[in-house]
Amino acid sequence: MAHGDLSRRENQQLAVASATTGPWKAAAGVGAVVGAAALGVEVVTGQWSLSMLAGPAGWALFFFFLVGTVGGRLSRETGDRRIRRWAAEHPWRSAMPAAGALLVLNTLAQTLLGDAGLIGAFLLSLLPAGLLLAVAGVVGSVKEARKKG
Repeated sequence: MAHGDLSRRENQQLAVASATTGPWKAAAGVGAVVGAAALGVEVVTGQWSLSMLAGPAGWALFFFFLVGTVGGRLSRETGDRRIRRWAAEHPWRSAMPAAGALLVLNTLAQTLLGDAGLIGAFLLSLLPAGLLLAVAGVVGSVKEARKKG
């Protein structure tokens, strides 16, 4: 069956499967370091409240998903070869699960830890999710174009 013959549900399943091919242990480490550094800056500024955790949590989530997603696109050895091929042919679709997960988790973090309401937190989370989608999509597109050329 060719990739064009796949149903929408099968394409969604492949997108989620391709999201699992990233270096998620390294991504967790990078996210933790960035989040800790951002928390250190918040502590130094002296604005002590629960909302001081929202910003560092957002930074940690963004870098976690950035390293995991882009690392999965650049890696040559992780995961099933068929899933990697599908992700290379569909760089924007394969970046959608990570961007969606970042949008949901960052919205929750901003709502629960920050001062923003649900709508404000959602709008605040659109920028990092869109940026993640753009970076991962461009990296995947450029990698595929260089491979063909």
